[in-house]
Amino acid sequence: MRNKENIIELMNHLRTVSNKEIHFDEEAIMADYQEKDTNHQSLSIKILSIFGGIMACLAFLGFVFMMQIFDSQIGAGILGVICIAGSSLISRISGKTIIDTLSVSFFITGFSLLGLALSTEGDTIYPVFIALALCTLFLVQSYILSFISILIINGSIFALAQVNHIYHLTSAIIILQTIFTTYLFLQESKIITKSKVLSKLYDPIRTGMIFSFILTLAFLGFGSFFRVTEYYYDWIPSVMIVITILYVISLLFKTLQVTNTLYKIAIYALTVLVLSPTLLTPTIAGAILIMLLSFYTHYKTGFVLSIIALICFIGRFYYDLQFTLLTKSILLFGSGIFFLAMYFFAHKKLTAHEKI
Repeated sequence: MRNKENIIELMNHLRTVSNKEIHFDEEAIMADYQEKDTNHQSLSIKILSIFGGIMACLAFLGFVFMMQIFDSQIGAGILGVICIAGSSLISRISGKTIIDTLSVSFFITGFSLLGLALSTEGDTIYPVFIALALCTLFLVQSYILSFISILIINGSIFALAQVNHIYHLTSAIIILQTIFTTYLFLQESKIITKSKVLSKLYDPIRTGMIFSFILTLAFLGFGSFFRVTEYYYDWIPSVMIVITILYVISLLFKTLQVTNTLYKIAIYALTVLVLSPTLLTPTIAGAILIMLLSFYTHYKTGFVLSIIALICFIGRFYYDLQFTLLTKSILLFGSGIFFLAMYFFAHKKLTAHEKI
């Protein structure tokens, strides 16, 4: 809802179209709207808060190492837990931007110190990070800390797979991220109406999963820059992403009212043809999936992120020496036709609605 008038108009519309008498607690609805409007922060402010917290964390850790304050890993671990608990408490008490930046600084610093303390404990660090992130996610319910917690959870699982060379787990991570992210997009109404907690956590979880999915694909796609072995490649995640893309396209057909069977078959075949050269690298297909999901649900942030990711992944794919020039040319040519076809159908349907 953009304003109170929209909310009132919607309630009146529901009363009109319903066969039964509907009663709304208008005072509670308006109070909740006013609270969200007062505490609302734009995405740019949230991003600046996170980057501000990261810079403050780096400055503090630099000071700690320069002064050699923590020669003891136990001391670093204790301070890390205190910082995490303190940031969670601060964020839960106050929702102001300045306080959020402070809590983010303590939160990131806490995990950094805890990671330093557990660096010699092998794989213990990963379940500890995941457990603390889950506790923060459900107990604090702050947008920024919840977003960072999602990144920590996904990052910890991915790091566990990479450090221990469990490449099948890496494939499983991509598949699970694909399924869960798609579920979040397509089941938004059911999730946010199930409980107040889920309604509050939905936005940061969805945004966090988009970032996690894209970052996972980017890390693997640009593996040579990170000195990551490329034996992780498996065609199963790519096939799963392509199947999901075809499913989302079927939903778009219903939304755009495309009923011509020949058009549908042509789009399906073209999609498979365009994405088939990328079966050994799920990066491009993953970016296209996020783009289609964001377009279907009108999520601008995800749409912009997916476009940026797609441009980067196509550039990386084009300069990848593992693929022949013919394969790259087919991909670029086919992707151009695919997007032109999608634009044609969308423009055609939107123009038809405007005439009506």
